[in-house]
Amino acid sequence: METNRTGTAHHGEIELVHETLGPAGGEPLLLVCGLGGQLTYWSEELCALLVARGFQVTRFDNRDAGLSTHLDGLPAPGVLHAFLRPGEAPYRLEDMADDAVCVMDALGWDSAHVVGVSLGGTIAQTLAITHPERVRSLTSIMSTPAAHLGTIPTPRVLWETRKAPKAPVTDAEKAADEATFFASVFGSPDYPADEGELRERVRGNFTRRPDDLRASARQQAALVASGDRRKALARLDLPTLVLHGDADRVIRPSAGRATARAVPGARLVLYRGMGHDLPRALWPSIVDEIATLTTRSPTGFSRGESS
Repeated sequence: METNRTGTAHHGEIELVHETLGPAGGEPLLLVCGLGGQLTYWSEELCALLVARGFQVTRFDNRDAGLSTHLDGLPAPGVLHAFLRPGEAPYRLEDMADDAVCVMDALGWDSAHVVGVSLGGTIAQTLAITHPERVRSLTSIMSTPAAHLGTIPTPRVLWETRKAPKAPVTDAEKAADEATFFASVFGSPDYPADEGELRERVRGNFTRRPDDLRASARQQAALVASGDRRKALARLDLPTLVLHGDADRVIRPSAGRATARAVPGARLVLYRGMGHDLPRALWPSIVDEIATLTTRSPTGFSRGESS
């Protein structure tokens, strides 16, 4: 795999940091991060599996995440406020989808296969709705077509999360402690995370850019304020894949089913024992599903795993 190429795209005054892996002739594939997630959520090892299947892969920091612009001067409304007064959200999913278009423009891509996880799945859905000519195929992973579907915590989850660390996250070790706790509650029961690997990744993310709770609140407000996409998704005419874990406690499987029902011809894959993460053991299957989907695209091409 070629050395990573980094760059910055611009959407007005917003700078969007992106990183591309794989040969220039690869089929363009854009990875969209979840709530507060940095582009490093898509590990280099997972990206390498995609590159081996013939893709040129770009991952990027959404606005209000990682090294991209944080809109510190804007309010950070809570979830209830965003539901009751959606007009006061500082931006919408449509704006975040336009960010993704600006990244594609900076790369010289007229279109791409788009893969989004969690909040990134809602951004990917919105991109397919608002800019269908830019999306060759859509993969929505552990996501939802509307903020109110599958996202209300159950009493048991609320009870378990009461034990979450209360101290402010002021250093990399506290960030790793917090991530380890939430992985125990929301991770994949059949595929427990390697704690050492998880802690190392979180420490690296903290060094790159500490979590910004107000920025994440603005992203969440964008999701809540952007409404229900199911009617718009029903008008899509492109290859669509919906991946979800049957043990997801953050965005329950009913939300994945709702997304798949909304998009004509969408393929739904429910992974037994997968929670709200991407277990390493499932990467080969996930990559296979994405690669198979893209052969249904009008621009799809024949490919095989490289040796």
